[in-house]
Amino acid sequence: MANISTIYKLSFLAFTYFIQVYGTSCPVLECWFVQEKPGRGGGFPAAMIQEKALLYINTDPESEQTKSQQRPSADISHDRVYYITDPAAILCSSSLHPPEGSVHKPQCEINPFMTQPSTVQWAVPLTDSAHSPIYLQADWYSAALQGLDGQLALSSVMRAPTATKEPTVVLSVSSRTPLVRSRLGEPVVLDCGFWAEASSPLSGSGFAVEWRYQFRGDGRLVLAYDGKTDRFAETKEKGAGLDFTALHETGNASLILQEAEVRHTGTYICTAYLPYLLAQVAVELEIVEPPSLSIFPSPLPLSVPGQVVKVQCEASGFFPLSLEFYWELTGPDGKVRPLGQGSVTGHRQGPDNTYSQTTRLELDSAKLDLGRGGEVTCVAVHPGGTRRASVTLNVIGVNGPSIEDSMAMVAVALGLYGLIKIVSWTFSSGSDDTNSQEKKVK
Repeated sequence: MANISTIYKLSFLAFTYFIQVYGTSCPVLECWFVQEKPGRGGGFPAAMIQEKALLYINTDPESEQTKSQQRPSADISHDRVYYITDPAAILCSSSLHPPEGSVHKPQCEINPFMTQPSTVQWAVPLTDSAHSPIYLQADWYSAALQGLDGQLALSSVMRAPTATKEPTVVLSVSSRTPLVRSRLGEPVVLDCGFWAEASSPLSGSGFAVEWRYQFRGDGRLVLAYDGKTDRFAETKEKGAGLDFTALHETGNASLILQEAEVRHTGTYICTAYLPYLLAQVAVELEIVEPPSLSIFPSPLPLSVPGQVVKVQCEASGFFPLSLEFYWELTGPDGKVRPLGQGSVTGHRQGPDNTYSQTTRLELDSAKLDLGRGGEVTCVAVHPGGTRRASVTLNVIGVNGPSIEDSMAMVAVALGLYGLIKIVSWTFSSGSDDTNSQEKKVK
């Protein structure tokens, strides 16, 4: 009995150890440590130092689990091994944990971070004191990560006691949708959330949130909110807002655009401020609107061999610019023949900044061997989807009568026969009446 009890205890201990070591979802992250090379000056761009680093992640600062894990490879310096505590477990996201043996890895970069008061108007009230807290006297780092398959963008600011490699996450900003696609006129939500360590003395002094827009050198402030004084900064942006209940309760700082427009295409930067700290992530918004197609003329006129029929197809209201045309003919037998892309015009931009474009095609029944015609289809290939528009082409008098032509000729013959019979009956009736009248006279 004692042996069974001992075996049970050993089994339980082994199971507990297995859960502690292998049951965690926190990955070991391969990262790059990047910082400026000291001693560079004279107006020249700063040279950068880049070294391999390893981040062991845990959610409990008292746990010895990460330190007991396997040691790094020889090409990683001991000074670049960090034991990070993330109470919010954002660094434990599955998108940062590739499958075993996968060649695809999350992107990770860690840098030294310098704490300083913010100078933007909506974050200045966070650091209205002239004295920096003793809490700032430590080693600070920032980490930027991109998850697998674009599932996560994350920026974290971490504090480590001086001369240690055991930082704790103090502020994190993340987005679960770093790339968003939307059609015109739809409401859009650009995901962004922030988390602050409640035990940090910096988290009790309020926060600020900012959204900025950038696209091809153009930039503007979309929205800025001072959570300490509950005030908005004045901006010219219309139709953009936040969910204030979610912002204060859960740190949900997602930007809500009421109606997607072409001008919204670009990069949006979500920044969260704490006193002396900031973290930010970028979210790409792509507006993708497929074209509407129309064919002229419709229907097409009847064609005879040697006649040229001109047809054009217009694609309108599409964005972005990329568009490819081609034509095809589906014959009576169901076979599809390519007719080329036709003559394509340049792009035209409308008042709503969407584009239009036209392709023209000449259908020469003699040159193209169109047979008796068929269904002519205009195809437009666009990032927003492929669109088609069709019209029927009828070519008459080709290589003897078809079944349809024969039926039509039979109908015409019957009609003529009936007409002749009626005329004949009319004349014969008139002749009989005349003869009978002449006999009566005699």
